[in-house]
Amino acid sequence: MTDFVLNGSPASASDDHEHLLAALRDELGVMSPKDGCSPSGQCGCCTVLLDGKARVACQTSMGKVGDAEVLTLEGFPTEEREAMAAVFAAHGALQCGFCTPGILVRTKAMLDKAGRDLTRDRASRLLGAHLCRCTGYTKILDAVEALAQGEVPVTVAVKGIGSRAIKYEAEKLSLGDRPYIDDMRPAGLVHGAFRLADHARADILAIDTAAALAMPGVEAVFTAADVPGELRSGIIYKDWPLFIPVGGRTSYLGDVLAIVVATDRPTARAAALLVDVSYEVLIPITSPVDAVNGAEDAVWELDGNVLSTSAYARGSVDDGLANSTHVVRESFQTQRVDHAFLEPESTLAQPVRAGEVLPLTNPTTGGDAVDFDRLMVYSGGQGIWDDRDDIARLLDVPPETVVTELVSNGGAFGGKEDMSNQGQTALAAWLLQRPVSTTFSREESFLVHTKRHPIKMSYEAGCDAEGRLTALRVRMLGDSGPYASVGMKVLERAAGHAGGPYVVPNIDVEAVAARTNNSVCGAFRGFGANQAQFAMEGVMDRLAAKVGISGWEMRSRNVIEPGAVWGPGQRMDDGCLGARACLDAVKPAYDEAVAAGKAVGLGLGLKNSGLGNGFIEIGRAVVHFRDDGQVEVRHCWTEMGQGVHTVALQVVVEELGIAAERIEVVVDSTRDLGAGQTTGSRGTLLGAGSVADACRAALADGCRVGVDYEGEYRIDWTNSLDEGLENPIIHSTFGYAAQLVVMNPADASIENVVAAHDVGRAVNPMLCEGQIEGAVHMGLGYAMSEGFPCDADGRPINSTLRSLDIIRPKDMPPVEVILVESADPSSPYGIKGVGEIGLVPTAGAVAEALRGTDGQWRNELPLVNLKNRERAEAWT
Repeated sequence: MTDFVLNGSPASASDDHEHLLAALRDELGVMSPKDGCSPSGQCGCCTVLLDGKARVACQTSMGKVGDAEVLTLEGFPTEEREAMAAVFAAHGALQCGFCTPGILVRTKAMLDKAGRDLTRDRASRLLGAHLCRCTGYTKILDAVEALAQGEVPVTVAVKGIGSRAIKYEAEKLSLGDRPYIDDMRPAGLVHGAFRLADHARADILAIDTAAALAMPGVEAVFTAADVPGELRSGIIYKDWPLFIPVGGRTSYLGDVLAIVVATDRPTARAAALLVDVSYEVLIPITSPVDAVNGAEDAVWELDGNVLSTSAYARGSVDDGLANSTHVVRESFQTQRVDHAFLEPESTLAQPVRAGEVLPLTNPTTGGDAVDFDRLMVYSGGQGIWDDRDDIARLLDVPPETVVTELVSNGGAFGGKEDMSNQGQTALAAWLLQRPVSTTFSREESFLVHTKRHPIKMSYEAGCDAEGRLTALRVRMLGDSGPYASVGMKVLERAAGHAGGPYVVPNIDVEAVAARTNNSVCGAFRGFGANQAQFAMEGVMDRLAAKVGISGWEMRSRNVIEPGAVWGPGQRMDDGCLGARACLDAVKPAYDEAVAAGKAVGLGLGLKNSGLGNGFIEIGRAVVHFRDDGQVEVRHCWTEMGQGVHTVALQVVVEELGIAAERIEVVVDSTRDLGAGQTTGSRGTLLGAGSVADACRAALADGCRVGVDYEGEYRIDWTNSLDEGLENPIIHSTFGYAAQLVVMNPADASIENVVAAHDVGRAVNPMLCEGQIEGAVHMGLGYAMSEGFPCDADGRPINSTLRSLDIIRPKDMPPVEVILVESADPSSPYGIKGVGEIGLVPTAGAVAEALRGTDGQWRNELPLVNLKNRERAEAWT
C-alpha cells in the first residue's frame, strides 16, 4: 500500500495501480480528475497538485506519491472552488466541461505561484499540457486573467432570448461535480473490454476464449455466437456488425471480435489480449480509386464498393466554360481527421425491474440474483433513440424493454452518432443480469469511431471578364471506410455545397462515396461542406487573380441574394441576406490588413441547418409544472457542450416569464420525443421551436400542475433531389460566415482571425461566440496541421493525441467574433445553426493567406504538417 495525504486527510491506495489516476478514480472514488488518454498524459484532464505542483495523474506512478500531498478539486477550499467555478461560468470558459477540472487545477497552480503577475501569454504557455476541443481557449484565458486580477463577476439573472446567460450546469461541470458515464459506479459493477481485429481485411477461422476465461477476475467472454438477435446496426443502413463471427470477415481494424467482462478494467483489458484469433489474412482495399474501379468487394457480405453517388446539373457547363473569359482547372485533396473529443466513448448498461428507473447520478441497483425485465443503458451518444432501437434488435426484445438514458457527454462533434460500445455493453449486461461499464482507451477510440471524410475534388470553373461566375463542374471521390454510417449523406452534402454561397448559372456536380478497409468515416462538424468549400474558395481566389480583382471583390460580385438560384436549384429567400452581411462585416478589417502589407486570406461559406433533402424532421418537447413550483423542460437533444440545455431554459424564460432557478432541463427518453440524431446544426432550431410550442400550449391552458404540455416543431417542406424538381427546397435554413485570416508575411504566423457569422438570432451571444471560437480553432487545425492518415494496410499512422497535432493554447491566434443577426424567415425566432459553419470558410482563408507569404497556390490539406496528409498513391 502507498500512504499519502489526499485533500488534507490521510489516504492509502494499492501499489498495484498503474498510476495515480487509477488509484484516485478506481479505489478512492475521487472523480474530478478525468481520464481522457491514460497513460499517455497528453490531454491534461487528470491534472492534480502533488506537493503544490501541477502533475498529470496518469503519468504519476504510485512510487512518486508516497508521503506526498495530493490535492484535487474536491479538496480546494469552498470559497476558492466557488470563485473559480463562477468566473469560468461567467466568461463562458467551458462547453462540454470534460477538460475543465484539470484546467482549474492548473489555474490554481499558476495563481499560487504568480498571483496578479500572471499574464495571458504566460498562462497560454503553462496551459500547453491541456487540450480543449470545444472553446478554442479564448474564453479560458479570459477567465484565468480575471482570476489573476481578482475580478469577481457580477451575477446576471438569466433572461430570455438574446441574453448572455451562463451555461446550464456550468458550475457543476467546471468542478467535475456533474458525472459523466465513467464516473458512475453502481453496486456490483463489472467492466468490459474489447478484443479488436488485428487485420483490416481477414477471414476469421477461429476465436479461442479459453485463456481469457481462465484469467482470475474474468466473469465472461461474449462473441457473435452469443447474440440472440440481429448482428448488424447502423444509422441509415444496418450494415455495421457489432461482432465479426467465426466464418465472417473483418473490414477494418475497429471491428470487434469479443467483449471480455471482468471485475475491474485493467483485468478486462489484459484478458482481452488473451483472446486468440486465427485468421486467413487478405489484401486490404485501401485505395478509394481502386475500390470503385475494382471487381473485388472490400466489405464482408456487401456487394460493390460504391456506397453512394450524388449528382445534379443545371444549364450547360460545356457552353458556359467555352464562353468564359477565364477558366480554372484544379484538383484539391482533403484529409481524414479524428474528432478528438476529450471524453472517450463510455456506456453503462444495467438491468432493472419494470417500472424502476434508476437515479442518474448514483445508480445503485444491480447484482442481485434475480431476473430483471428491463435494461437501462446510459449513453453519451448523439442519438439515444437510435441506440435503443438497435440494442433491442440486437437482444431480440421489444424496444420498450430498453431505456436509453442520455448522460451529457464530453464532446462529440459528430463522432458519437454511431454506436461505439453501447451494443456490446448492453449485451453483456443483459446476459449477465448485472451492471456492465465499458469505456474505451484513447487508442481503442481512435480505432473504432468514425472520422472526417478525406475527399479528392476536381474543379473546373469559369467566369467572365468582370469576374462573374459562368460555370462549374465538380467531381468528388470520398473514402467512407467499410460501413455506411452517414457517409452517403456527407458526400451528398458536399455535392450540394460544392459551389459555396455563390450564384452559378451552369453547374454539374457528382460525388461518390467509396467503401474501403480504412477507418470508417461519418459525421464530423461541417459534414462535407468544409471539404467542398476549401476547394471552392481556392477556385474563387484563382479566378480573382486572373481577373485582377481582390478576393473580397470576387466574392462580392458572386454572393447569393434573395431570389437567386443556388447549387442544386434552390431559390434562396431572405435568409441568405446574411451572406452579404458577413462579407460586409469583415471589409474594414480586410482593407486595413491589406493596407498594412499583411498576408490576407478570406473565406466565405454557408452551411445548412437540419437534415433537409426531403427528410421530415420533427422535434418534440414537454413542459411540466410540478407541485413544488419547479418547471421541468423535457426535450430530445444530446447536450455535448453546444448548450442545447441552455437554449431550452432561455426559451422557457422567454415564453413563460419565470425565473431560471425554477427550471430543470431533462433529456427524456421514457416517451416518444425522439427526433433522431443531434446533428446538422439543428438542435437549437428544432429544440427552440418545440419548447416554445410547449410553453404556448401551457399558457393557453393556464399552466396547470401535473399536466404534460407537449410541443412540436416540424420541418416537412424540403425536397429530395430524386423528386426531379427544377427548384427544389434542399434545406430549410442556412447559416453564413466570412472569415479573415491575417498573417505576418515574414514568418507566416497568424496574427489574428476575424470571424463574422450570421446566426439569424443569437439565443445566447456568449455561447454563440464560444461555438465560433472553438470552431475556428478546429478549422485552423484542419487547415494547417491535423490528420489521421492510414497506411496501405488500413492501419492508422497516428495513435496518440499529440500525433494528431491539435493546436495548443500558446499557438492559438486571437479571434474577433462579429455576430451578424440576419433573421431566417421560416425558423423560430429567426435562428440559424452555428455549431458547424464556424470551420467551413477557414481552410480556404488560411491557404490564401499563405499564398500571400510566398506566392504559392496550395491545394491539399493539411497545409503545413505534411505527415498528416493522405497517402498520395491511394488517390491516383
